[in-house]
Amino acid sequence: MTTDLLIQGGWVIDPSQSINGRYDIAISGGRIAALAEPGRLPAEIGGARQTLDASGTIVTPGLIDLHAHVFPGRTPLGIEADRVGVEQGVTTLVDAGSAGARTFATFLDEAVKPAETRVLAFLNIAGEGLCGGLSELADMDRLTPREAVALIREQPLIRGIKARMSASVVRENGIKPLLVAKEAAREAGCPLMVHIGNAPPALPEILRELDAGDVVTHAFHGKTGGILDDRGRLIPEAEKALARGVLFDVGHGTSSFSFRTMRQARALGLAPHTISTDIYRQNAAGPVHSLTTTMTKFLALGFSLEEVIAACTAAPAAVLRMTDEIGTLRPGAVADLSLLELTNVPVVLTDAEREQLTAEESVTAKLTIKAGKVLTCR
Repeated sequence: MTTDLLIQGGWVIDPSQSINGRYDIAISGGRIAALAEPGRLPAEIGGARQTLDASGTIVTPGLIDLHAHVFPGRTPLGIEADRVGVEQGVTTLVDAGSAGARTFATFLDEAVKPAETRVLAFLNIAGEGLCGGLSELADMDRLTPREAVALIREQPLIRGIKARMSASVVRENGIKPLLVAKEAAREAGCPLMVHIGNAPPALPEILRELDAGDVVTHAFHGKTGGILDDRGRLIPEAEKALARGVLFDVGHGTSSFSFRTMRQARALGLAPHTISTDIYRQNAAGPVHSLTTTMTKFLALGFSLEEVIAACTAAPAAVLRMTDEIGTLRPGAVADLSLLELTNVPVVLTDAEREQLTAEESVTAKLTIKAGKVLTCR
């Protein structure tokens, strides 16, 4: 068998297989053909059409950003997918609610199809998504649960439903949009991603409605009424939600990630299940910048490189129920890889509360491999 691409010399970290060491990776037909210690590839792996020397890089499954907004021109937040995707080492982006059932066809044509980056979606329970503004759940007549369920059943790019549950979005409707979204998610058999922020509705009220596999994004914000009480203890409803299997996602964003909250949570033994950016047009120049910058923040907070990579590869792939396809370097999986560099140049980082933190080492993206195609990062 002739190999399309052979990657040699890189240090491979693949949490899905508990791999952390030097490996060669053979790619054929856009998929992983084999992965083995140097010089131990199977005999049937023949000569390679292209060989890539990955010395000095960390090779991981393609990075997955579980929360982004990539519907430019139609929503107030949208940014071009490739700009925050393959150009930054991210092979899969999940648009978190920019489109709803009534705007998904346009989203597919304008955001998904032109992109080199794989773009998946959590469908907004409001039919227009964010195309009609950022208070999409203030009018219950705008919610389209039946259309959402029908579309999810026919469109595999949609991996779940999104509901933004903060006061500026729901206005006088309180918890009601969440109940509609949760019922639709149960009917469709998919996870629900819930944005949390300023009350009402209060966070305990939200958490009580969530099931195993549902995702709370912006879980580590610095606003009042979050997962920690005024003494820095986990609120009972958050503790119960975690015990049920509810997943806490970062969703950094412009105003939704606090170093202080994350330090307090970590002191309690709580780590984010997934690390995502909530990147969009207004925060790509800061404080978010990129997924690798967000990863760097977690290294600076004391998380290990393996923990951080897992939260951007295997963990989001599991949320998306795509562990056989992405987030892994197992043979047969799609050949999506990120080649990263870990540099020892100090960098000053800023959270959404304008607190600064100096990182002694930083993660940068060097190359992206998307379905076997080698792409240079910005």
